[in-house]
Amino acid sequence: MELLLPNPANSTPLTTLGFLDRAATAYGDSPSIVYNNVSYTWLQTHCRCLQMASSLTSLGIQRGQVVSVVAPNVPSMYELQFAVPMSGAVLNNINTRLDAHTLSILLQHSESKLVFVDHHSSSLVLEAISLFPRNTKHPQLILIDDEMVSSGSKSTSSTSHFLDHYEGILEDGDPKFKWVRPKSEWDPMVLNYTSGTTSCPKGVSLSHRAIFIKTMDALVDWSVPNQPVYLWTLPIFHANGWSFPWGMAAVGGTNICLRKVDPSQIYRLIKQHKVTHMCGAPVVLNMLSNSPDLETLDHHVQILTAGAPPPAPVLARTESMGFVVSHGYGLTETGGIVVSCAWKQKWNKLPLTERARLKSRQGVNTVGLTEADVFDPKTGEPVKRDGKTVGEVVLRGGSLMLGYLKDTEGTSKCMRENGWFYTGDVGVIHPDGYLETKDRSKDIIISGGENISSPEVESVLYSHPAVNEAAVVAKPDKFWGETPCAFVSLKKNGELTQKPSEKEIIQYCRDRLPHYMVPKTVVFENELPKTSTGKVQKFILRRIAKAMS
Repeated sequence: MELLLPNPANSTPLTTLGFLDRAATAYGDSPSIVYNNVSYTWLQTHCRCLQMASSLTSLGIQRGQVVSVVAPNVPSMYELQFAVPMSGAVLNNINTRLDAHTLSILLQHSESKLVFVDHHSSSLVLEAISLFPRNTKHPQLILIDDEMVSSGSKSTSSTSHFLDHYEGILEDGDPKFKWVRPKSEWDPMVLNYTSGTTSCPKGVSLSHRAIFIKTMDALVDWSVPNQPVYLWTLPIFHANGWSFPWGMAAVGGTNICLRKVDPSQIYRLIKQHKVTHMCGAPVVLNMLSNSPDLETLDHHVQILTAGAPPPAPVLARTESMGFVVSHGYGLTETGGIVVSCAWKQKWNKLPLTERARLKSRQGVNTVGLTEADVFDPKTGEPVKRDGKTVGEVVLRGGSLMLGYLKDTEGTSKCMRENGWFYTGDVGVIHPDGYLETKDRSKDIIISGGENISSPEVESVLYSHPAVNEAAVVAKPDKFWGETPCAFVSLKKNGELTQKPSEKEIIQYCRDRLPHYMVPKTVVFENELPKTSTGKVQKFILRRIAKAMS
């Protein structure tokens, strides 16, 4: 057969930005964003994003330069997911719960030219800027004040350090601006810093192509229908909200914005807007299932969880309330969820607890990921499919990152010449081919030569009726090398008839686990230290456990 080559008509760069053009036409008069008493249609959102993109170019932002955003899930945060890359710039969403020192390092490392700052984070960002070395050029700052938009009045916030308010900058833009298309689908579109479960964040660069593949993949894998009502319980700054800012434009969804995750407000918004879909880390599921406002839903709500292995007891409680839980696995480096627990109809006949156990597994590669496997660290070969033999989770596919910014060594360490991305996560493959992560490689506890998976111990702790949160880390031990140390927070006093003792918690685990896996120490905390995306910061707990020994 004659060899036909690509041509300009069939090789336009893949990008999700065109989804907004289509949404303005196909869903123009349908609601795009709802927040408090503010709402926009897709036609309005399209115009506003073009105006902001136009204004950014007028401010001197050039193709490939970094523009950062420090904001929660308010309307402007959603708009900037389109507006920044539409100006040709690289979008950098930053965790709002970082300390000033870390934020300063990230802004310097990314060479950010402009930062959009939520008014609640203004003092944090200003402190971060003050930590820049002398004679270092600072990024320009623009203040986001959603309260001003909601009330229709002028903000009282000080703007002496800012170019202007968000709305002031937007008003100067051209709603007919011809947005800047990528020259290549391999051009970087977003820069994300890893979420901080370790103490050393890295800058993950993702291309337009990767974001396009991940977005389409997410919609297919979760079976998202046309015009869903999506509640933003997942921070957009966490892996770009798993690509759903662009996904909602593709299907004309309604984005219900939420400044802060609060169970009572979540239940209220679900009822008020008939929410159909939401995402969140397992900590969100735990909050919802332990909330004093707990009540059975009057309609099913699809909830997608990832970010940490969800304890089966938490999954069971959440589903019993009317949520339909889907579970997946991904990293900042993959742009979102790339392994999901594809559900088999025959599993619906199983008891709730058994369904929850199966659903807590990570699953199989999504259709957008080429392949997922678990490799033996010594031989480099796939492990046995027995659900017991552990190895490192490896991935390959089109949504993976370009690499770590300014870190060739770090990139080559995880993106190997054999064509695989090494995640650093430990997992197994079950006989049915489903993958299950067991721990981060650095979190595996080795006690007397036995490997202990902390999620297995944590799942038992979560099943205790008094336990609200649980995390298990290694505590140094002279005889065993390491022993499991459990950190737990208990449910509020009104929910407890009696507070359990350390001895009682240990005995509870001893009745349900092999003895070598039972925590030797239990530490009670009011709340466990977590990132804003709900991941427990185990490196902090390890320091505490080490100090105890």
